[in-house]
Amino acid sequence: TIPARLAQIEKIRDSYDWHKRLWECFPHNPDSKRDFLTRIDYQENHIILWIASVRQPLCPSWCPPECFKVKEIARSFFEHKRYAFDLVANPTKKLPVYGPDGKSLRQSKRIALVKKEDLQAWLERKGQERCLDAQGNAVTGGFCLSPHHPLEISPVVEEYFRKPGHKGVHGGVRFRGILEVTDSQSFIDTYTHGLGSAKSFGFGLFLLAPLTN
Repeated sequence: TIPARLAQIEKIRDSYDWHKRLWECFPHNPDSKRDFLTRIDYQENHIILWIASVRQPLCPSWCPPECFKVKEIARSFFEHKRYAFDLVANPTKKLPVYGPDGKSLRQSKRIALVKKEDLQAWLERKGQERCLDAQGNAVTGGFCLSPHHPLEISPVVEEYFRKPGHKGVHGGVRFRGILEVTDSQSFIDTYTHGLGSAKSFGFGLFLLAPLTN
């Protein structure tokens, strides 16, 4: 948690600026593949920054040491069957792109999902859809939404960013509810790698609270 005025002093204006600054938590491997998730929560007078990583982050020079804390997640944390969750994601779907001859091109474009029914279906699908892991094994997201509790979906918030030679926008959606784990290892993988697109811009990180009843 840092004072909001610190971001102003450091000229951190958007999600791309945070994307660069949070890299500084891993100074020993600046050229490695990004293997951590982040989330930025803006409060009235302060900003809460979350990082989930298999590597231990270090306090960057611009962050006051008293504002930086590291907590290791024990393996036992993932042994529960139900969790309350808070997720800010960038839900999208891919649309094919067609050439002048009407044939589908290899590339596709992403469009944001905005309707509540589409957003809920997207999250449900992410928990159940099958994909291949790094070893080529078919796995699922490892979770489903609890049928006994409503899913809270906040309105889409557009987050504009600018980087050299490009500017764009991501649609951030906050989901809150209760999930049930259907496959423990797959769920750990989902937590580790995040959900949805634009993960390097602060999306896709689950905040979890185990439920015991």
